[in-house]
Amino acid sequence: MAYETSDNSKTWAVVAAIVVVVFAAIGWLIFRPSGEGGAQGPGGATLTRMPGDANSIIKNRQMSPEDVLAALTTYMPSGKHDDYMMFASGGHGGQVLVIGVPSMRLLKVIGVFTPEPWQGWGFSEETRAVINGKAGDGTDLLWGDTHHPALSETNGEYDGQFLFINDKASARVAVIDLRDFETKQIVKNPLAINDHGGAFVTPDTEWVIEGGQYAHPIGGKYASLADYKKSYRGLVTCWKFDRKKGSIDPSKSFAIELPPYWQDLSDAGKLVSDGWIFLNSFNTEMATGGGEKKGGVWFEAGTTQRDMDYLHVINLKKAIATAAAGKTTTINGFRMIPLQTAASESILYFAPEPKSPHGVDVTPGGEYMVVSGKLDPHVTIFSFQKMMDAIKNKSFSGKDPYGVPIFDFKKVVEKQVELGLGPLHTQFDDKGYAYTSLFLDSAVARWSLGGPYEKLHSDKPWTLVKKIPVQYNVGHLAAAEGDTAKPAGHFLVALNKWSVDRFANVGPLLPQNLQLVDISNPGDKMQVLYDMPIGIGEPHYSQIIKADKIKAWDVYPEIGWSPVTQSKSPKATTVGQERIVRNGNTVEVFMTAIRSHLNPEHVEVKKGDKVIWHVTNVERARDATHGFALFNHNLSLEPGETETISFTATKEGVYPYYCTEFCSALHLEMTGYLLVKP
Repeated sequence: MAYETSDNSKTWAVVAAIVVVVFAAIGWLIFRPSGEGGAQGPGGATLTRMPGDANSIIKNRQMSPEDVLAALTTYMPSGKHDDYMMFASGGHGGQVLVIGVPSMRLLKVIGVFTPEPWQGWGFSEETRAVINGKAGDGTDLLWGDTHHPALSETNGEYDGQFLFINDKASARVAVIDLRDFETKQIVKNPLAINDHGGAFVTPDTEWVIEGGQYAHPIGGKYASLADYKKSYRGLVTCWKFDRKKGSIDPSKSFAIELPPYWQDLSDAGKLVSDGWIFLNSFNTEMATGGGEKKGGVWFEAGTTQRDMDYLHVINLKKAIATAAAGKTTTINGFRMIPLQTAASESILYFAPEPKSPHGVDVTPGGEYMVVSGKLDPHVTIFSFQKMMDAIKNKSFSGKDPYGVPIFDFKKVVEKQVELGLGPLHTQFDDKGYAYTSLFLDSAVARWSLGGPYEKLHSDKPWTLVKKIPVQYNVGHLAAAEGDTAKPAGHFLVALNKWSVDRFANVGPLLPQNLQLVDISNPGDKMQVLYDMPIGIGEPHYSQIIKADKIKAWDVYPEIGWSPVTQSKSPKATTVGQERIVRNGNTVEVFMTAIRSHLNPEHVEVKKGDKVIWHVTNVERARDATHGFALFNHNLSLEPGETETISFTATKEGVYPYYCTEFCSALHLEMTGYLLVKP
């Protein structure tokens, strides 16, 4: 639905008619006359209606017809659900954000690498075992820098079953089951210090790809920067995913050693390019920094001296076969294909790309790889077929210092399209358009694809169609199903790093701004619909799935369910089985939670006892969640769930415990006492 602006009076009439119907009912409910329960205004005055009719509100707020249309598009009446669901990384908040689209309502924060108290994530014995990790210095690792979420796919389309997310700071990958939106597994890369091209999946999710970031000695060893070219290496890791078990199998996974360039974003081929993966890089100069030293060169200068960096083109099928044949080395118990093997076994190739690239994105049919160089105003479109022809004909321009074949740039490029300043990431729609974020322009560029996509639009192929301003310094983009073989179109979200003047002043640390953009109309018609402040972390990247693909449980399958194992817990307790069992100095409590009591209500132990406390929510009603709080212990118990805490009773005293969720009228009475005897 769109309005032409040439006939302004007609536009206003249509808009006003729509708005009057919507807001009149709301206004009557909120601001009824005093005899009908009217609301109290300033000074106790009764407000008999909204402050003016719909037309007055539109006029007072200086709203354009487009503003009104945006409000109607994003407004979600009570009880109505969004058409799409967006999964966004939470940056150094360490979590995943779940956001409804087009309402842009925050639906949930999924606990991943950082403890999350409301969900009890990282507080129970079960979830602590998942989140538990060690930092580089051996201390407990209780945070992460989430960057790139990836939804599981079947035949190149999101299937709504699993979500993967990486931790850039510590090179970890997490697996989230979307039946209950909880993290099930976190694997630490034993070879890598950090990563960035985070989590990207192959079209049927057999493999989860983790690209590296900064080169370092593989496996965490020490080497002087003076030996950078010899001792430092890059890395890409291929994690084998077992869909039936819902977990990554490290024993069947492997890594590929890469030159000491800094790898960045990655993407998996699809359809015609299925079986290949693509990985950006920068710092092919192999600069080592040290700008603070006399005669030293800062990284920002040293890494940008060459005109070209390298797009890594990797034959995944060949790599899998090579690893299966045992042509690997083992470091820290993990298999790795050595760099020289990757080069000699025709696994790894390089395509020159404009310097300092950030995004590499595969078109829906897999025919092209779109690359954005941050310091080049163009997007560069590589042809997969031209790459395959070059490999078949052994047509290369040379090799890099490590023996990796390099494509001739002109022979593998399909087209370059000039878009603007600071291009970063690209998404796709169902109308044959691509969308690229322009960091320095603070804009999103729509441009027309060529080749098999020309019939989907009427614009000249490989041409900039429209740039729409966003606020401000946009990084990643997410279009509805925009990373799949069948994009949905409709909406795009710009993940902006700055918000400056968009929201109320909340101090020097400002929220970031997620802006919803309507991309449903072809040609040059795009509109920013909504600004959403994010004050939880920095959303780097996100993916948007059709909401009806998510088949989440209403309650857990049976009473006593363990979400970590996705099976019934051996410590499950049902009504009538509540008990306290002492075995020497160990006391084990089997408790049930039901509206409106915890059973047992009295637990007596002795100072020095080890206490193991299992709590089962025996409710079967949807949304009947209970909590359990006992001094520094905290659980969230969804219907049917069993969780455990354990501690040593080190101090005598009396400690109340209680339900943390307001679950019934007698919620405050849902309590009990732990008595620790001298």
